Amino acid sequence: MIRDDLAAAVRNALVALAVEPLPEQVSLERPANREHGDWSSNVALASAKKAGRNPRELAAQLVEHLDANPPAHVESVEIAGPGFVNFRLAPTWLHDVLADVVDQGTAAYAAPQLADGEKVMVEFVSANPTGPIHVGNGWFASYGDALARLLARTGHQVSREYYVNDTGGQIRRLGASLIAHRKGEPVPEDGYPGEYVAELATTYDGTDDVTEAGQWAAERILGGIRSTMESIHIHYDEWYSQASIEESSAVAETVAELQAKGVITDEDGALWFESKEFGDPRERRVLRKTNGDYTYLAGDLAYHRNKFVTRGFDRVINVWGADHHGQVASLVAGIKALGIDGDRIEVRLGQMISLTSGRMSKRAGNVIDLDDVVADIGADATRLLSLLTSIDQAVTIDLDKVRSESKESPVFYVQYAHTRIASINRVAAERGVERLPIAQVDLGLLTHERELEVLRTLSELPDIVRIATTDRAPHKVATWVRELADRFHGFYHDCYVMGDGVSPELTQARLWLVESSRIGFAIGLDLLGVSAPESM
Repeated sequence: MIRDDLAAAVRNALVALAVEPLPEQVSLERPANREHGDWSSNVALASAKKAGRNPRELAAQLVEHLDANPPAHVESVEIAGPGFVNFRLAPTWLHDVLADVVDQGTAAYAAPQLADGEKVMVEFVSANPTGPIHVGNGWFASYGDALARLLARTGHQVSREYYVNDTGGQIRRLGASLIAHRKGEPVPEDGYPGEYVAELATTYDGTDDVTEAGQWAAERILGGIRSTMESIHIHYDEWYSQASIEESSAVAETVAELQAKGVITDEDGALWFESKEFGDPRERRVLRKTNGDYTYLAGDLAYHRNKFVTRGFDRVINVWGADHHGQVASLVAGIKALGIDGDRIEVRLGQMISLTSGRMSKRAGNVIDLDDVVADIGADATRLLSLLTSIDQAVTIDLDKVRSESKESPVFYVQYAHTRIASINRVAAERGVERLPIAQVDLGLLTHERELEVLRTLSELPDIVRIATTDRAPHKVATWVRELADRFHGFYHDCYVMGDGVSPELTQARLWLVESSRIGFAIGLDLLGVSAPESM
């Protein structure tokens, strides 16, 4: 990339100027204001103090050296502020970007290898199978899936997991509710009065055992959850049963291991984990009650021991709702106590989501099923909406804007840009215009600012993928895709690809610009799990 070439040139200049010690790396960034150039480095500011130099004077020396030995594509080098070195580049660097995009294609462009096959599990949603997935517990499903897509693209071995809470009191309450509905009796106060339970009761022909009835209902509800996830293009690699953990010896073995490490205190038959020494703000946490029942934390630690030790994941990323905030510290403390590096687990907490619309069915109270949203606005819009902002921000979504087919609808605006690419290619085929091999095309004809804006945006995608992966921030890809759509719409409006006044040579160059844009959209939309339609 051009940044690597510029960094190498700057380092060579530092060597020529006898700057010691040399910086570990030369940082280059894109200025927020393009009037300041295409790329900027703070290397003079970062190196001057250790080298015993004045930052502004060092920057001036760097500029003089680089002006005398300009790297490829550099038109000028300037000093800014207290010692920034700014580069202004010829459009040719963007023509190289176009060639790189086309040469590497959807499989290799913007696919920085950030991990040497690191084995990562992303566990997300994991809502209890006691009711359909609703907006509250399902909105961040697309986040978990998009994060998994980013990790896979950047060299990780990724597994998507749904932890099925198919045991315990909630299953018995579900069973009691099912039986009550079948008998026409009031649902228990702590039960599930929803219409979906009443519907299930009409087909239940089992016994009145609440555990049997609850498991029967949970299996069918889980089938609905699977269908909901599939409807928004999410495919789990594993649906892992909580019962397989809690009804085995895994929990007892985990607690015994902690006892052997000397971090458990026995008080009147209750077992306490001395968690504070492992970073928990609370002094201790109970793992086994005096009646012999293990706590949720004990089961959760056994589950995560299974992830790290039994199944051998190098890293685990849990995507939880904000209501689970209080569980994070104790879980991480327990993992550390088990001898597992606490840095190997990450917990991403999604904040509150609100929808503004009154045109959707509600099963009970203010709960809105995710299926209703998907049926209303479509899977693509549902996914893109949920990925537009960081999950650590509470947001309100206006579904009326999404329904509108205009620039206000982000999914329409993005997908419409892709359909314009398809329409250009169809028109070219109808007119018998074949795209020549790129080596035979003069990309230097692409000098219009609209063309260059598209290429600048494409040049940013490798960095966007890298940052979105390392920051666990798929919304950065969503922002980039919207920006590419905006740039392509501008190009489409101002730069005809074919027709009167457009030379055959310029048509060829612009057809390759269109193709590079198609590749960019294909990569970005695939990372978001959003389709790239050819017509709308």
